[in-house]
Amino acid sequence: MVFGLVVFAVAAAVVLVVAQVAFGGIGVGALALAVVAGWLAASSIHVVLEWEKAVVLRLGKFNRVAGPGVVFTWPIIEFYTLRVDQRVSATYFGAEETLTSDLVPINVDAVVFWMVFSAKKACVEVEDYAAAVSWVAQTTMRKAIGRATVAEVAMRRDQLDVELKEALEEKLSPWGIDIIDVEVRDIVVPKELQEAMAIEAVAERRKNARMVLAEVERDISEMLKDASDVYGGDQDALRLRTMHLAYESVEKSGGTLVIPSAFSEGFVDSANAAGGAAGAGGAAGVGGA
Repeated sequence: MVFGLVVFAVAAAVVLVVAQVAFGGIGVGALALAVVAGWLAASSIHVVLEWEKAVVLRLGKFNRVAGPGVVFTWPIIEFYTLRVDQRVSATYFGAEETLTSDLVPINVDAVVFWMVFSAKKACVEVEDYAAAVSWVAQTTMRKAIGRATVAEVAMRRDQLDVELKEALEEKLSPWGIDIIDVEVRDIVVPKELQEAMAIEAVAERRKNARMVLAEVERDISEMLKDASDVYGGDQDALRLRTMHLAYESVEKSGGTLVIPSAFSEGFVDSANAAGGAAGAGGAAGVGGA
């Protein structure tokens, strides 16, 4: 507006100066001509900011997209409908008391980041593109929530972001609007369901823990079974294992080892142990006699 007033004043002043020089005075005709000249100049010269685009119409039809900088239009037959801001914009939207697929009302708040990539489409295809972004985002979120359960909405927030972004891009791209990102800010579940969901989550964790423990026990039992097959078919391997266990006991006890009689049988051959026991019995009989 300030620029237009300055242009108007400059053009009118030029006409008045010319009338003063040419006719030696300023009459009513000169004043009228100065007003007309100022109006034509102000309606022909425009300034468009760096981040804006001006959509110029000629006799009601689209002619060109101009700017940024100084833009010239023909008076009366040309004008620009609006200046389209092409910076990234952030629009807050929400879905209040929206029913999920399992009939649970929840509140979801989100923000969509978008920008206009085609000033022509944003001007010609839709009346108010900023309001359209807000309404389309809200309806799209309600549809997405209605297709999922409350647990899916709460635990799969990233997937909801991607789904909303893809749906908004499909609807808003024909209007010259590009969706940069969609971020879900908050999901509010009714308080009466929060405790039930917490109990369900704890039960699920316990179930997973028990399943992991069962899998570990199964693996251990399979390894013990394989070891028993090895030791059962090779007595030398069994004796080596027994000696290794004895060494570990000595190392932990600091040099003192108490070996039970059943445990010591692993150090000798079974035939030698049997022969030694028979010889000891015979000697004890003779001595007693």
